[in-house]
Amino acid sequence: MTISSEPAGLMPIESAASAVSFKSVIAGALAASAVTLVFTLIGTGLGLGMISPYPSENSSLSTIGVAAVIWLLVAQWVSAGVGGYLTGRLRTKWVGVRTDEVFFRDTAHGFLGWALSTLIVAGLLSSVVGSIVNTGTQITGAAAGTAIAAGAGTAAASSDGSSDFSLDYFTDSLLRPANPATPPSAQGDERVTAEVSRILVNGAMAGDLPEGDRDYIEQVIASRTGLSEADASARLDQTLAAIETARNEAQAAADAAKKAATTGALVSAAALMIGAFISAVAAAFGGRQRDEEEDLMIVG
Repeated sequence: MTISSEPAGLMPIESAASAVSFKSVIAGALAASAVTLVFTLIGTGLGLGMISPYPSENSSLSTIGVAAVIWLLVAQWVSAGVGGYLTGRLRTKWVGVRTDEVFFRDTAHGFLGWALSTLIVAGLLSSVVGSIVNTGTQITGAAAGTAIAAGAGTAAASSDGSSDFSLDYFTDSLLRPANPATPPSAQGDERVTAEVSRILVNGAMAGDLPEGDRDYIEQVIASRTGLSEADASARLDQTLAAIETARNEAQAAADAAKKAATTGALVSAAALMIGAFISAVAAAFGGRQRDEEEDLMIVG
């Protein structure tokens, strides 16, 4: 025979219905997701409007970045408020529940609605986020190559004003003959040109050009271009300085991008937490209005 530990007349009574109103949670989450999608489309349109094919008419990157952050914050908080309010307003009234418990349940419903809407939006935007991540990975992996290519463009521009950033063009400009009338057949074979390119790439990646490689390149420059040994050395120094400058600029840009990504992640996390709070408060407000309206209908 089982003896209850509860005193007679004080046996707990459990409700047959769950304290969670799933229908209101889903309804609020769908509303919040729809509002977020609308704001995202509007923000995309406004952002594209700030970009022009004419450089003089473009907004600065800092302006576009700040505007995008502000718009995302507004979209997150408005959608959280709308979804939370509907979650609280549409739930079924709990009978025989204390006021503080009702407040807790409403805020919990608002949080659940926000969580579900966040998962829905994340699922809808997963392809876009994945594309951004892949692009960022490719850019990071090609940072060194970008520095070398940028150095190529700088060196080429210093010789003839060209804006071509090709590594092949960079090597060609390095080995360009001093006398343009030199026949193409006298400019050497392609194997040596490719070898010089590889030596420059290796030196740029290592940050230093070995003495043996430097002497070899100077000899090739002198033989190819007709320049004196001193002029060949000066051209090589100019080219290496341009590559080093471009590499430093690329590293600084990569560091700035990393800091921007870190800041963006922290701001997004803070915005989501504030959105959860807004959704919970809005649900409590909507739930209280729902109960008050029903009480007025009963009294009337």
